[in-house]
Amino acid sequence: MYQIVFKRHAELMKALANPKRLEVVHLLRQGQLAVSEMERMLGLRQANLSQHLMVLRRIGVVNTERRGKEIYYSLTHPNFARASELMRVVLMQRLGGQAAKAANQLTVVTDPVCGMRLTPARAAHSYRFHARQYYFCGTGCAKEFKKL
Repeated sequence: MYQIVFKRHAELMKALANPKRLEVVHLLRQGQLAVSEMERMLGLRQANLSQHLMVLRRIGVVNTERRGKEIYYSLTHPNFARASELMRVVLMQRLGGQAAKAANQLTVVTDPVCGMRLTPARAAHSYRFHARQYYFCGTGCAKEFKKL
């Protein structure tokens, strides 16, 4: 049994060993999102996003729910988000004291593109523009903002 747990753990880590899949987990930490919302937030085409979601679904990280024509995804367990967040905290601390302090801010901000509420610590991207700092839930929203 002991070896089976480590084997499954390794399979899970392999499935999560992709920046876009980690970003999906990061986005879903606050609840369900529709595929169309994630496409925009991540800046991915539907076909590419579907491949990533299929991997996460196969390994048991995400659930699906159909509502009309739209498919919504959510995490199967809140500890997936917590585990990912803990690893990010360690990485931010390794980047130095300034990054760790910034990551611990508790101020709630709003992604200017999609409207998702998040803390700077949970932002996937940030961008300074006209002496103001903006925070984004994902790559797609950051890219869309920079186009404006």
